[in-house]
Amino acid sequence: MNPLWLQEMWWGTLGTVRPFPGFDADKDVRDIQIAVEKKDVATLVRILTNRNNAQRQQIAESFHKASQKDLSPVLKKALSGPLQELMLALLMTPVQFDAHRLRQAMEGMGTDEEGLLEVLCTRTGPHLKEVMLAYKQMFGRYLEKDLESETSKDFTKLVLGLVMKEERNTRGLIDYHLIGEDVKALAAAIGSKKINSAPWIQILTLRDPDHLNRVFQRLEMLKGETMEKMVQSNFSGDFRLGLRILVCCIQNTPLYLAQRLQGSLKKSSIVRGIMVGRSEDDLLCVRREFKKLNNTSLYSTIQKEFKGDLQEALLALCRSEDL
Repeated sequence: MNPLWLQEMWWGTLGTVRPFPGFDADKDVRDIQIAVEKKDVATLVRILTNRNNAQRQQIAESFHKASQKDLSPVLKKALSGPLQELMLALLMTPVQFDAHRLRQAMEGMGTDEEGLLEVLCTRTGPHLKEVMLAYKQMFGRYLEKDLESETSKDFTKLVLGLVMKEERNTRGLIDYHLIGEDVKALAAAIGSKKINSAPWIQILTLRDPDHLNRVFQRLEMLKGETMEKMVQSNFSGDFRLGLRILVCCIQNTPLYLAQRLQGSLKKSSIVRGIMVGRSEDDLLCVRREFKKLNNTSLYSTIQKEFKGDLQEALLALCRSEDL
């Protein structure tokens, strides 16, 4: 299970990247300038993967003061390919990175529905409000309008519900009446020939995870099947995919992310998204779930699947072996 108090505790305690002791932004800037001149990629990787995001923002600011240049374009010239994309991702703030990922999922031919869902289902309402602002600042576009144009029908309602979600915080309080009402509403919505998706969208995007996990447990006992089976047998298409991922994230976000890594190790963009996006959040938990799923550690898997400086950068974010 994935209670709200544990989600809050994860930040800064169950991430793999911590503040670098003895941090000196000016020294890092000097070392980066020399590394860029010498094309010393290993030094760039060592510095940027061993500082937390707040420290990397200070490095970027100090670099601009020292050189009158932005660090990102300088790194873009010095690096290439997936390593370049990883280093540039590290220079974004968390909300900028999520905004960037959402835009990537909607650019070009077709929409990456699971790319959208990974961000929208694993982030809190307040965080997503900041992502919406960052999206407008970065791209001059409204996230809600892009989501509307790139999706359809019930799936549109679900993703908009997620991006606008205002979770009812019931931490420390167990509202048995509301739990019972939600169970009845969800059961009734799939209890007739005409499935009603509206209660599923409303309840799953308005309640906090602790409350929803209690609802899910009672609904599973009532229906005699798992939430996954209920979603699979009653819904279809992108909406079914969205509900399946949302339910999984409500129950156990690190497990969903571990499963996504397991099936996407050949796709550097997905690996980058999780390794960067969760490195100061819950990557230790993702590592634990990955080890349970695969009987081998994420660290060892990265060693096997990647090479060179990209491997070193990903290993630095992963941090250590799980025995």
